[in-house]
Amino acid sequence: MENLTHDKIMLSSPHEPANWIPVEALSAGAEQIGGMVVRSEQMRSIVKTLVRLGPHNQTVLIEGESGTGKELIAWALHSFGTQPDRPFVTFNCSNLVDTLAEAQLFGHVKGAFTDAREDSLGYFRSADGGTLFLDEIGELPLNLQPKLLRAVESHEIQPVGSTKIYKVAIRLVAATNRDLRAMMKAGQFREDLFYRLSSAVLLVPPLRERAVAIPCFIAHFIERYDQLFGKKVRYLSREALDALCSYAWPGNIRELAHVMETAVIMTDADRLTINDLPAHIAVRQTSALALVQPPFGDPEVDRVVMPARGKSLDWTACEDSQLLLDNVIKKALLRSLEQTQGNRRRAADLLGVSRSTLYRMLARYELCDKTDGGTDASESPAASTATMLGV
Repeated sequence: MENLTHDKIMLSSPHEPANWIPVEALSAGAEQIGGMVVRSEQMRSIVKTLVRLGPHNQTVLIEGESGTGKELIAWALHSFGTQPDRPFVTFNCSNLVDTLAEAQLFGHVKGAFTDAREDSLGYFRSADGGTLFLDEIGELPLNLQPKLLRAVESHEIQPVGSTKIYKVAIRLVAATNRDLRAMMKAGQFREDLFYRLSSAVLLVPPLRERAVAIPCFIAHFIERYDQLFGKKVRYLSREALDALCSYAWPGNIRELAHVMETAVIMTDADRLTINDLPAHIAVRQTSALALVQPPFGDPEVDRVVMPARGKSLDWTACEDSQLLLDNVIKKALLRSLEQTQGNRRRAADLLGVSRSTLYRMLARYELCDKTDGGTDASESPAASTATMLGV
């Protein structure tokens, strides 16, 4: 991820101390498109695909982890269609009741089964003329899959207990956080249904892979919960932003929304601090800061022991073992060179420092030949990690 908290987010007021960031500054570079906050290049590419698919009723499969905003993407696709005022109906397949699953999707007539006291349209007929979004399609019972396939292919459904066939004109959008291809191999998902659903596929990246958008989502949720709870949060501390941007977000945008909801509720001021964040996020940042007492007096060098935001360094082992500061820095340097196959330019980028700073640190900790005069043999792809580490 870009070093947003240090380089990209600028204060809008010269009178505010540098450790407070105006909420509106967090939204730099973001757009509201189809009801979505769009900042990363990955999502801009998805939006372009949605715009192309919008006018057509092609079946679409949306894949991605839980909490990545698959339903919102389905809604955006619907809004880009020719009739955005028509119904947008959502159903989560994990809510299907085994004995009633067919009736839930296709409807039923009065008396079709016990407790069927009146006719029911079902989700397909309710979405007629619009979009039916079937979330968690991987949870669809195997015995119902051929019936769904027939409905998708023929645009016809037959309510339970009825002899009448109904034509439906819908766009079907399915979503899953499961690996349907693996399920096919295991005999848990029909191949013909998969190929029918996946005529167009959208893969939504997890939040950790589009982390450049985290500040924009933070601003979006602060504004939302300000309105909901009657708060007026105007600033976010840099320490809190650092913690939010360096967290992995296994629950993706949904988890971030819940965290910001709690933070806005907890604050009694016009600004959020790290103390307003849940403990599992705030403590992680605090424990990292406890190991980072700047030894160099150089901002670039001091920053190296912090996790490189959005990069692949894993500090868990360093924090858990409470290594001394020098060992933490050495470990960061070694790990950066290992992960970049000894390429110093890429290692410097990974750590968020200049190459000259990286050379000074390598020399200080005797991790390379001090007499190399700052030359960078690692610019050659053939340079080995062992050579770069001086071993």
